Amino acid sequence: MTHARHLYKPLLGTLLLLGAHPLLASERIDRQTETAIPRTGNLYGLGIGVLPATSGSDELRTMVLPVIQASFGDRFYINALRAGVWLLDSEDKRVRLGLSADARFGWEAEDGRRTKGMQDRDFAVDVGPTLRWQTDYGTLNAQWGFDATSASNGQSAQVQFVRALIRGQTLRLNGLVGVTWNNRKMNDYYFGVAPAEAAPGRPAYRAGSGTQLQAGINGAWSTGGRGSVLFGVMLNRLGGAQADSPIVETRIQPLAYAGYGWTF
Repeated sequence: MTHARHLYKPLLGTLLLLGAHPLLASERIDRQTETAIPRTGNLYGLGIGVLPATSGSDELRTMVLPVIQASFGDRFYINALRAGVWLLDSEDKRVRLGLSADARFGWEAEDGRRTKGMQDRDFAVDVGPTLRWQTDYGTLNAQWGFDATSASNGQSAQVQFVRALIRGQTLRLNGLVGVTWNNRKMNDYYFGVAPAEAAPGRPAYRAGSGTQLQAGINGAWSTGGRGSVLFGVMLNRLGGAQADSPIVETRIQPLAYAGYGWTF
């Protein structure tokens, strides 16, 4: 992780300088790409999420999730499964640096064909610095996080680009691409097989560090009045250290959600 930090700090400094440059900055914040899910104001509701049953599983599980998209004083915010605070801004607020906390779901070993008999993987919260740089082409997000709940004691870093695809009164749609790096502890906790968990057809496996790729779309459809339907579909392509695990059934991991909320 020392090498990753040496690369990450100069990147943050360069982005902050570029984002504050008057030739590259616009006078207006793009509210639609301010978050990966198009902003609809302060919105609260309920939704359904569909995600892999266990790490690398080709079976899916369904979860009921709160739909929250809110900011407070343009400083504190909650967006889906992330909460955070902005600490430093450029003059036009197109470059912002802050801290965030992100939920990371675990899984129950009995829910997967290849994980039965293993230990469950616990829910965790990753905390760390985050950067948002809005350009005339889209929004670049970068973040680094460590497991503050000590489930894996791991660390990860992510770079994500969000671009508006449809800007309408009724329908707004954002596209995103991203890459995530997980260190050895993070990957090994979710994809590794401890010697005590080994079984016929499931040898012990120690996952190393590596990257995974992400692409998807997120949308907001206004139903009139204060109501909106939020929806999205994303695909994650596991890195080699993850995909080589004996518990992985498919390298492509989907995630989808839909929910309804009201703006206040």
